[in-house]
Amino acid sequence: MASSDHEERPERPSQTDGTAHLFSALGKQIKVLREHAGMSQRELGKAAHCGEALISAIERGVRTPQPDFLTRVDALLDARGVLAAAADDVREAQARARTRHPDWFRDYARAEAEAVALHNYGAQAVHGLLQTEAYARATFIQRRPLLDEATIEKRLADRLARQQVFERWPAPTFSYVLEEAVLQRPTGGVAVQQQQLRRLLTAGRMRNVEIQVMPTDRPEHPALDGTFTLMTPRGRQQVVYTESYGHPRLITGPEEVRIFSERYGIIRAQALTPHESLTLIEKMLGEP
Repeated sequence: MASSDHEERPERPSQTDGTAHLFSALGKQIKVLREHAGMSQRELGKAAHCGEALISAIERGVRTPQPDFLTRVDALLDARGVLAAAADDVREAQARARTRHPDWFRDYARAEAEAVALHNYGAQAVHGLLQTEAYARATFIQRRPLLDEATIEKRLADRLARQQVFERWPAPTFSYVLEEAVLQRPTGGVAVQQQQLRRLLTAGRMRNVEIQVMPTDRPEHPALDGTFTLMTPRGRQQVVYTESYGHPRLITGPEEVRIFSERYGIIRAQALTPHESLTLIEKMLGEP
């Protein structure tokens, strides 16, 4: 099991297809241009609508700069098109990365990467976009039948890479409703569980993310059939993704999508508010 220090390490772009060298070079260029412009990482992050930590991670080559980020920063740093010119290369690299997903998952991964809104109801585990590295690793290790180590590492890298969707601008809208039992279950051990709860607190405080907890003692529940995700890909109608024991389904029919959307609205109404939910998570961590 990964240690807590390893768990909080920023995810590194895939080494398998050589794209890490591209992202490392871009990071170094951004750092040189930023310093030449007399800007701190905090100042550039504020101007580019992102955090100082993201600027630091990109400059160190451990996070992938998104195409729209490169376009914004090119203008901010007076790079004269040098960074913007790399946007197409980054898009191509991301497209290659998406093909690493299993065949059955690729349609969902493509829709998720392009989503302007994503809403998820989770009953078994924390959604992949919110998982820490150690929590994600634990979920793969526990799969039955057992996965070999190479498959675990590949799927782990792909899952963490998907989390770059939070870095897009304009920022997509995210909402999550998690069953209270998911938060109580020490997946991967108590230390991993606590780190995962802290990750939820961090995500839930983002302006474009809302996290709600469905208390176990609620006497009524409109979604006992299982978990699902509502997505609105850019320029397209809302779709629904469901998965049960390796049988995925991407639903596009308007009437069926409407039913899931209505169901999700009822779930959110019955769950704790976002503020109440974060307060509950803080209490679970023993924080005042």
